[in-house]
Order: sequence, then C-alpha cells, then structure tokens
Amino acid sequence: MTEGINTVIHRNLWKDNPVIRQILGICSSLAVTNLMMNTLVMGIGLIFTTALSSFTISLLKNYIPHRIRMLIQTLIIAFYVILVDIYIRANFPDISKALGPYVGLIITNCIIMGRAEAYAIKNPPVISMLDGFFAGIGYTVILLFIALIREFMGFGTIFGTNVNIAGFETWTIMVMPPAAFFIIGVMIWIATNLMSAREAKKAEKLKLQAAKNIGAT
Repeated sequence: MTEGINTVIHRNLWKDNPVIRQILGICSSLAVTNLMMNTLVMGIGLIFTTALSSFTISLLKNYIPHRIRMLIQTLIIAFYVILVDIYIRANFPDISKALGPYVGLIITNCIIMGRAEAYAIKNPPVISMLDGFFAGIGYTVILLFIALIREFMGFGTIFGTNVNIAGFETWTIMVMPPAAFFIIGVMIWIATNLMSAREAKKAEKLKLQAAKNIGAT
C-alpha cells in the first residue's frame, strides 16, 4: 500500500532522517558544512538528484532487468549529477571550486541509492519523487544546522555576513572536519534519546489502554 504524503514527509524529515537516524551522507556532512552557502548549494543539488532519479527509476522499474538494476540506477543518478555539476560550474564557479570533488561524489551518496533501492523500485513515480525530494530536504536541513554552528563559531559569519559578537573569539577547530563529526554525534545522541522517550511513552499509553480494556470487560 502506497504511503500518504504526510507519512513520507514525517519519515524523511524526522523518523528516518538520512543523517541523524540512518547515518548516511556523513562524508559530505563533514566536508562541506564549514560555510552555509556551500552547504545550501550542495543540499539543493542532492534534492534535485534524489527527487528526479527516484522518479525516473520508479518510472522505468518494470523495464530494468533485476540483475543489472544497480548499474542502471547508478547511470540514471550520474546523469542528474552531471547536470547539477555543469549548472554549478557555470553559475557559481567559486562555490564549485570550494566544493571540489564533492558535487561529483553525489553519485556515490548512499542516500540516493538507498531511496532508489528501498522505495523507488517498489512504488509509483510521483510518490517516489516526493520521497526522494523530502529525503533530500531532511539531509539539507541537518547540514544547514551544522553549517550554521560551524560558520558562526569558526568565522563569525552567517551566509558570509559578519555577525560576530564583540569580544567573541572564533574557534579555528570549527572550520575543520572534526567539528562536524562532533556536532553530528551530539545531534544523533539527542535524536535517539528523543525517539526512545517518545516510543516509551507510546508503549506506556498502549499498556494503560490495554489495562482499561481488560478492566471494562
């Protein structure tokens, strides 16, 4: 049975968020989150690629031989990544230079292949596209939050605009990959604890409801 849009949104943004719940896309999370603008461009590129590759794979799923499906999926993903790379190189040359090989490495991002294998290959095109779109949004939101912390504390700026507080000393470590690793670790810890607390509360509710039902009979 096909999921509803609200379920797809909630699952990709929170319940199964690609970064803090599935622990995917960590390499780019460490590499591109020192500046928010770089992170935003990378995120938009991944949203575009994930949404359209999921749509295309779902559209062609009945024509793709099962044994070579991952090769075909990679080819489809590579096509969209090349479009993204060409567009960024043409319109944002400085950002393209700063991102270096990471735009091209979107092809190997586990989030895209994960959505293709887990969802697009089994579901209709439109809902698959939405699943890919919101998986990309979930990835981008987390990376922007990490970039906000790193850019502000490392450079004293937000989207390149100086917002440094008088007397605040920037932290050099925040512009280095270990800072992103630490921030992601803390976010995963918080998300896991919140999810566990919610599940425990839900289980307790069900237990109380079951007890009430038994008492009523």
